Amino acid sequence: MPRSKRAKVVHLSKVTKKGKELTLKTYANIQECVAKYPFLYVFAVDNMRNTYLKDVRTRLSDSRYVQPPFRSPERRFVRKGVRGNFLLTSETSRLFFGKTKVMAAALGRSATDEPAPNTSLLTPHLSGTIGLLFSPRAPAEIKAYFADFHPLDYARAGTTATRTFVLPAGVVYSRGGEIAVEEDVPLAHSIEPTLRKWGVPTRLVKGRVELEGEYVVCQEGEVLGSGQTTLLKMFGVATAEFGVELKAYWEKEKAEVMVLAEGEAGGGDGRGKEMGEDGEEELVDDDEIME
Repeated sequence: MPRSKRAKVVHLSKVTKKGKELTLKTYANIQECVAKYPFLYVFAVDNMRNTYLKDVRTRLSDSRYVQPPFRSPERRFVRKGVRGNFLLTSETSRLFFGKTKVMAAALGRSATDEPAPNTSLLTPHLSGTIGLLFSPRAPAEIKAYFADFHPLDYARAGTTATRTFVLPAGVVYSRGGEIAVEEDVPLAHSIEPTLRKWGVPTRLVKGRVELEGEYVVCQEGEVLGSGQTTLLKMFGVATAEFGVELKAYWEKEKAEVMVLAEGEAGGGDGRGKEMGEDGEEELVDDDEIME
């Protein structure tokens, strides 16, 4: 039969699968970075937001000025700086955030298939919302950066409320009482049906949205629903804190894995657990590892 020329519906949302090619490419890139970078960090993400993870990737992929050796041929390419002669060199970090099984296979599941000594000791930490960071930067610098990077975003349904939010009685303002009335503006009357849709007992009085009494949107510790997260976003209340916590890191020079204690990634007491070839853990100071 001749081929039909009838118009067909093409769904733009239908995409082709990335397939095995991307998996093999990620596997090869991770093993290539193991041989290239002196430090490998395993990190966990809390309240995952792709936008903030891109910020981490951008900020850690920068360039620096370092002093070249005195007799180095690169001295021909130095340029004057405020603190002396410096050579522009790239200290670009590499971040991987994908399937944990692929990352675990690339680092090795045992000593027989690991790309470098003791990288397989990181595999037990690859569970959950986990990523890999290859960087030439020392652990102290990476910890300090993640300790100061905690942007806020709007909460999503299913997360736990970190604070209590109450709408005061009277005229409803755009920030719901979060700022002074003098600095705020009344809520637009066109939003009033949306508030009633999500269970807020409002009414229109002379074109203004009003509440007869206080309305509790959420209480600290309860699991948020879709309606509560919509109301929090409507009033500009951001309660979800994006955070990155280091779980462990591998140092290429010493072929050692340092397992960080809970809460130590953001500063803490500077102590963690060192894992050697025998797999045993021992509590040590970061200064001893960095020497």
